[in-house]
Amino acid sequence: MAMTTARDYLPPVRPAVVLVLLVALAAPTGASALPRLHAEPDPARGGRIADDRGREVLLRGVNVNALGDYWQGTAAAPVLPFGAADADRIQALGWNAVRLIVSWSRIEPAPGRYDAAYLDRVARTVRRLRARGVYSLVDVHQDAWGKTLAARPGEACPPGSRPALGWDGAPGWATLAGGAARCYAGTRELGTAVRTAWAAFWADRPAADGTGIQTRYVRMLGHLARRFARADAVAGFDLMNEPGALSAGEQAALGRFYARAFAAVRGGERAGRGFRHLVLFEPGVLWSVVGAGPPPRFARDRDAVYAPHLYQGSFGTPARPRAASFAVARREARRFGGAPVLTGEWGGDPARAEPGSDELFLAHQALQDRYRISATLWTWKQSCGDPHDVLTRREGAASPTPPWSMFAMDCAAGANRIAGEHRALVRDLRHGIVRAAPGRLTRVGWRPGPGILSATGVARRGTGRLRAFVPARALRVRVRGFRALRRARVPGGTRISARASGGRWALRVSSR
Repeated sequence: MAMTTARDYLPPVRPAVVLVLLVALAAPTGASALPRLHAEPDPARGGRIADDRGREVLLRGVNVNALGDYWQGTAAAPVLPFGAADADRIQALGWNAVRLIVSWSRIEPAPGRYDAAYLDRVARTVRRLRARGVYSLVDVHQDAWGKTLAARPGEACPPGSRPALGWDGAPGWATLAGGAARCYAGTRELGTAVRTAWAAFWADRPAADGTGIQTRYVRMLGHLARRFARADAVAGFDLMNEPGALSAGEQAALGRFYARAFAAVRGGERAGRGFRHLVLFEPGVLWSVVGAGPPPRFARDRDAVYAPHLYQGSFGTPARPRAASFAVARREARRFGGAPVLTGEWGGDPARAEPGSDELFLAHQALQDRYRISATLWTWKQSCGDPHDVLTRREGAASPTPPWSMFAMDCAAGANRIAGEHRALVRDLRHGIVRAAPGRLTRVGWRPGPGILSATGVARRGTGRLRAFVPARALRVRVRGFRALRRARVPGGTRISARASGGRWALRVSSR
């Protein structure tokens, strides 16, 4: 793999002001506390995520679906558990964020009744990740509306369509699809029952208790925000995964919904005597395919983060990711005051990391660095009973959702067993990263072949320490504009930290 992610660049400086170290590693150190995060919008240069120590933060990690409430269409459980060993492995990969999937159907199993035990499970997972220096982005997830829209037993579908699988998201009591056919043609989002359920949501039609289902969803978000109002390890809340807003009218309704949802989250944080977290908002579901189409503007505060899913090149005919898609995301974020961009999902078939492949994962991460956006890969583990896997085995190569996880699965004879990591994928994802940069980053890049991390930035004196991770043990470090350089052995590699002297700075870390 000889791909170059950024030029190996360090501004020329006098030897007296450059620290050069051949690192002899010390003993492991524990994870540091997680500072609170906020957004700093910038319509000219592009917004960024920053912490309360004056540092620009890049969140990089993976989606975890262990707490999602999915349709079960086979004997295999639809999700696999997430334990301490999973959190350890995520830490060892150098990641500092997990997009933690939660389900409305589990949070609110009956109208106005919230499941405290389920939210306690979410909180335990957040704490487990926090102990390893990993933030959680709490994502209220849905796919094709909800798990109750699977085809009824023996349901006959019109020619050209097929019985629908169930997916995840809304509870049955909020699924107002009537007698609409549980069938689809082409893609799951176009199923008749799915479209009927979404129409009811945008219209805020009442459920059996007389309260509109969108109103219930918004109140649920407020309850969720109140529960985690003081959690520093919760980086933010993703209001809704890939909302089913297809028509112009539904797009307009999406903007109105986001205004309500945003206000509900802030109200929940105030009620919980907490602080403002990031709020992630996504474009409609078609963005993942076409790569364009922001929601309309809506009332919000500065801590909003635009979160489209940069899957271009992953669906349909495989193609390397293009800079144009990242530029579109940045350009659309300007409509919202120059909000930061975080792609909550990206990825593809793990075979695209194998030798001789098109290097999808290296190319995508290089663009993440170039545009300095945060990103979480889809996905950590995928059970043999996950609807994505069921669909893949039902439709074979024609499936639009191949199994894109970190682990190969043995699904023979109902085994539902992890057969091992995708080694080539793991190799490509072992990426050097500046996790927290004093002041503002101006450039960052990782060259995987020689193992070189380089970055430049500018900072005021007194901002927090640089935090960088390199997936190697013995390093040569060159810095300018820093003092009190430190390094520590951490799971999976080395952590580099240093205090900015003020003004322009530069970093170059070589693992060879």
